[in-house]
Amino acid sequence: MDELDRLDAIGIAALVRSRQVSAREVLDATLSRIAARNPSLNAIVTPLHDAAAQAIATGLPDGPFTGAPFAFKELVVSVVGAASTQASRLYANATANADSELVRRCRQAGLVIVGKTNSSEFGLQPVTEPHLFGPARNPWNPAFSPGGSSGGAASAVASAMLPMAHATDGGGSIRIPASCCGMFGLKPTRARITAGPEGGEGLAGLASQHAITWSVRDSAALLDATAGPMPGDPYAPAPPSRPYLDEAARDPARLRIGFSTTAPSGVAVDRECAEAALRMARLCEQLGHIVEQAEPEFDVCVARASFATVFQANTAVNAGRATGGALPAPGLIEPLTRAVAERGLAIFAADYIRALQAMHRESRHIAAFHARYDLWLTPTLGALPPRIGVHSSDIDDVDRWLDQLMGFLPFTWIQNITGQPAMSVPAGLSSGGLPVGVQFAARYGEEATLFGLAGQIERANPWPRLAG
Repeated sequence: MDELDRLDAIGIAALVRSRQVSAREVLDATLSRIAARNPSLNAIVTPLHDAAAQAIATGLPDGPFTGAPFAFKELVVSVVGAASTQASRLYANATANADSELVRRCRQAGLVIVGKTNSSEFGLQPVTEPHLFGPARNPWNPAFSPGGSSGGAASAVASAMLPMAHATDGGGSIRIPASCCGMFGLKPTRARITAGPEGGEGLAGLASQHAITWSVRDSAALLDATAGPMPGDPYAPAPPSRPYLDEAARDPARLRIGFSTTAPSGVAVDRECAEAALRMARLCEQLGHIVEQAEPEFDVCVARASFATVFQANTAVNAGRATGGALPAPGLIEPLTRAVAERGLAIFAADYIRALQAMHRESRHIAAFHARYDLWLTPTLGALPPRIGVHSSDIDDVDRWLDQLMGFLPFTWIQNITGQPAMSVPAGLSSGGLPVGVQFAARYGEEATLFGLAGQIERANPWPRLAG
């Protein structure tokens, strides 16, 4: 069972399918690894061990991941009978009474749900240090953050507790922790994965769900198994012409890639993050692609202001859901959340609509860039993984928070505005031994292009993985 540290979810399922191991043996080995590694990382905050054992005893569906372990983020989705806290003291006692549609599809794919992972409160922070659960830690160096808000998922996968884990992304929360922990993280096209039945869209369409994985093929196969609308969804992108798993296994046609190492906002980008993007640009050239220095032209100030308006208004709704719209008593939500929610309550409906319209205008400017380029390559982040405590939720200065946020993630939030798919690909280690990622963004609806290139990069330059 030591081989599980070196197998992705598809590999584990293949062993179960061939009866070399049983799903129960996989679960027992997984729980042993969680017991040994989780106490120092605080990645999994809600164990679901009994429910996992019961699912196996009842009989697992025959799917692409039958018998492979999986965990959901403690945010957005509902797992029947499990805590549904949104990583907030406000909902510390909340329990889900039904599965989200995404959870149901993951069960149908044969995944065994072993727990829920740590998140920042309401997904606000780009790190994972909620007051409710305490900080998740980076397996490469526990003094540092695994990123956020899906930091628990990334920490669990990077430490080989799990081969992959659910994650959400409203401003980069799949790609940020994937970069910080040296994993693969793809944010799908807007509405590729349903938000139902709880909602039609998240964050006015900014938010997406998928996973952080070790292998490209796991990410592709999981999207094959979970993508598509459910009845009542407000919109959905066109389905792919071929399975994403097939795309990941074949080299793409020659691509035209625009790359930049400077942030659209002009904020400073760490030298090692920029160098990682330059190395990846050279690798793409060696793989036969056309790579040119280029970046989209858009009004970054207007886009940022609109992004902030949507986040603030939605935070007010999230914080007030349990109290009929009013802000909860002090202590039930973090100071930063409260400050952001107060801003949100002060936003007029007409200003919110203007923000949405502005985002749509800037999205079209960015889409024009992709009429010439298949992909846009940048660093994933503007800085290396931060130490625990650098991004504090105890502050109540929203403008300071926004400046710090945009300085750390000057690239990832842009694709949340446009709805484009984007991925963070591991690009080696910094001089201090911490992972560095690079981001590729594709045209709306073209995850296939991302999976094709990611598979090609993975075969040409496999990324390092921590030993168990």
